[in-house]
Amino acid sequence: MTQIRWVDEFEGGLGWIADELLGRTSHALAADGGVWLIDPVDGPGVEERVRALGEPRGVIQLLDRHNRDAELLAQTLGVPRHEVPFGGVEGAPFELIRIVDTRWWREAALWWPEGRVLAVADALGTIGYLRAPGERLGVHPFLRLFPPRALAALEPERVLCGHGPGVHGPEATRALREALRTSRRRLPLALLGAVRRAAGRD
Repeated sequence: MTQIRWVDEFEGGLGWIADELLGRTSHALAADGGVWLIDPVDGPGVEERVRALGEPRGVIQLLDRHNRDAELLAQTLGVPRHEVPFGGVEGAPFELIRIVDTRWWREAALWWPEGRVLAVADALGTIGYLRAPGERLGVHPFLRLFPPRALAALEPERVLCGHGPGVHGPEATRALREALRTSRRRLPLALLGAVRRAAGRD
């Protein structure tokens, strides 16, 4: 079973990161007595901590290629799995925003207005290979020319990412808007940083 560490813990949920190079990050959000898993990876203590938050209601997969352990955990918890649900999820207090919809990449972002929580899969992240030097939050290199500007009007207090710890507090909205505003300009630096990290030089 994949080893994990816990991150992004707050009153409305928590997250966990797989102990591996890609830093796959999963989340559980507690709302209206129910719990929703976001792009989950299984690991020691995951089921127990999810059930401690409330009654499991569903597993939401935000990115078409983020199969991870979504089906396994949905079966274990006895809940449905929702794969890139652009139309939303019945009974969930979240909005699902279409941010990428191509033949090769389908991704939705989850917006929870009540908690001011934004959850993304790959479009934004904090792990090193997604950020240009000096960035708190970065746009995926493949999306930097056409960043997900549908998110620009949001004012999150928490940005939860599919790779890396989230950004919390007043910094969250600033980091989101800066990432979207500067994504094109910082593309060369982002690519250079990714190459340097892959070569073990950063």
